[in-house]
Amino acid sequence: MQKYQAVSVLNVPLDFNSSHLRGPAEAPEVIHEAVFNGSANTTAEMGINIGKDARIFQAGQVTWASENEAFSAIDAKSSELSAKQHKVLTLGGDHSITYPLIKSLAKKHDNLTILHFDAHPDLYDVLQGNRHSHACPFARIMESGLAKRLVQVGIRTLNAHQAQQAEKFNVEVHEMKHWQPRKDLKLTGPLYVSIDLDALDPAFAPGVSHHEPGGLSVRDILGILHDIDVPIVGADIVEYNPKRDINGMTAMVCAKFYKELAGLMLKDCET
Repeated sequence: MQKYQAVSVLNVPLDFNSSHLRGPAEAPEVIHEAVFNGSANTTAEMGINIGKDARIFQAGQVTWASENEAFSAIDAKSSELSAKQHKVLTLGGDHSITYPLIKSLAKKHDNLTILHFDAHPDLYDVLQGNRHSHACPFARIMESGLAKRLVQVGIRTLNAHQAQQAEKFNVEVHEMKHWQPRKDLKLTGPLYVSIDLDALDPAFAPGVSHHEPGGLSVRDILGILHDIDVPIVGADIVEYNPKRDINGMTAMVCAKFYKELAGLMLKDCET
């Protein structure tokens, strides 16, 4: 197993692959403000103070000259951080960024498991003529053999095409209509965690582009995260749209996930 020394928080302000609304590109800065705004402390529920832990670094923002260079820039920056033995916690951005992030991480780990929280499977082969739409990242990941296992939780929009894709790629889809809290997902490591905010019911996260009723609660996701007992080697928080938020409610949910993911990722980092 690879040894890691720290967690780098990386901002990826990309939303040009969004199929419905723009806005997630503004999310990283707003999430940072929520984490450190003083209305709540920076200690994760496991007791790690992510605001004072010297093993957490702010890696800044990925930039690119043109849209067709964005994925290469994300891959390169993630690979640079990984070469320093840093895990990467990424703040997006739309969900399309997960593909280049996993592409980078797969260079170091050839047996990744992905835990994916979402209302949508994001398994379209192509959407609106775009194979890199935010509705397609897991099709690109699985067809490229970048992960050995994909576990999806919160799904409630599984149409015929994506059901076929899930079967094709042997995806473990846990639809909300069958969901039971604290279900044992039998996760294996190394593990990558991808949280799309619309996995949550809109009552908990109004600040998303796609409101899909009937979703998870914040505590549902936290319960799954806290049950993880394998190394988390990377994670992302995506699809927060500040333009649709109400009184910063969803920003604070993002801040909560930031703290808990950072704390979990630090557990097996060298001190």
